[in-house]
Amino acid sequence: MAGSIYGKLFTISTWGESHGKALGVVVDGCPAGIPLCEDDIQIYLNRRKPGQNAYSTQRSEADTVEILSGVFEGKTTGTPISMLVRNQDQHSKDYSDIAISYRPGHADYCFDEKFGFRDYRGGGRSSGRETIGRVAAGAIAAKVLETLGIKLTAYTRSIGDYIIDYDKFDENEILVNPLYMPDKECSEKAGSYLKEVMSELDSIGSSVECVITGMPVGVGEPVFSKLDALLAQGIMSIGAVKAVEIGDGIEVAKSKGSYNNDNFYMNAGNVAKMTNHSGGVLGGMSDGAPIKVRASFKPTPSIYKEQKTINKDHEEITMAIKGRHDPIIGPRAVVVVEAMCAITILDLLMVNATSKIDNLKKIYEN
Repeated sequence: MAGSIYGKLFTISTWGESHGKALGVVVDGCPAGIPLCEDDIQIYLNRRKPGQNAYSTQRSEADTVEILSGVFEGKTTGTPISMLVRNQDQHSKDYSDIAISYRPGHADYCFDEKFGFRDYRGGGRSSGRETIGRVAAGAIAAKVLETLGIKLTAYTRSIGDYIIDYDKFDENEILVNPLYMPDKECSEKAGSYLKEVMSELDSIGSSVECVITGMPVGVGEPVFSKLDALLAQGIMSIGAVKAVEIGDGIEVAKSKGSYNNDNFYMNAGNVAKMTNHSGGVLGGMSDGAPIKVRASFKPTPSIYKEQKTINKDHEEITMAIKGRHDPIIGPRAVVVVEAMCAITILDLLMVNATSKIDNLKKIYEN
């Protein structure tokens, strides 16, 4: 299976299945000398693990991480960092009915057509549990970025038609409420609506936003490896993401140039912008303003309502999915979006170090 490796200099390779013995990731290219322990990773994994509230699957997993290599005496050694999380609460029998049937909205049919074989227990590699490796790697990337003064803030922006009010934005609220929304009032309303959806045995879509501050100007390549293009690639690789927007996103299709252009000005000797419709990216490179990325997640395809589908013999059947499933994807995916942004940004920063001779002189000249 190709396509499980991401990155150019800071690379990650995720492995494992939803109902296998374990899942994990190998991180290569991490600089030596970064203080790192399992607690640094666990903080991030705790934000995505299941069973934490009424709005997530009740699968009970500790998601305890083990660092197997690449760290010695509390610091990274510069060698590959291998991390593992063991599965403990699999109910594989819940998926026996789909061994020969295809769940609507899932990758079951595509897997069978591509490989002629699939791990049907919980979706195998297509399961949301694959993101454990991404989050563990993202925790490392975020720690490296922190040493460079770069901060990532991710949160749930919307649930159904309930969208946060930016005038009521409270960053401290993000980790307090179960929906990871920075607007308490919106979170309460969205929570009530979500309970209604759950009572109807249905699911709902959502969006997640990530804001990256402290970025230097000029990170990203101006042609194929554009900053926004690679952010989109990283985020679109997360299961259930159907759209990615940078800055004003799809609203630019209705905008005029006189409004959409961010006018420059000098602020105490520094270049600044009067607005940030570009979302911090111009010509595929960071422009110094906060980078704003937004991901739209489709409703969880695993719903308990009876649905029409087909089996491996192409016979039309009806199916009622069993098991334990999230009624919404966005809130648990907040940390996944943050992780993929961190991995992408760090990788591009490392590539950017070779963009001009002055950078190399700073490293190698005495």
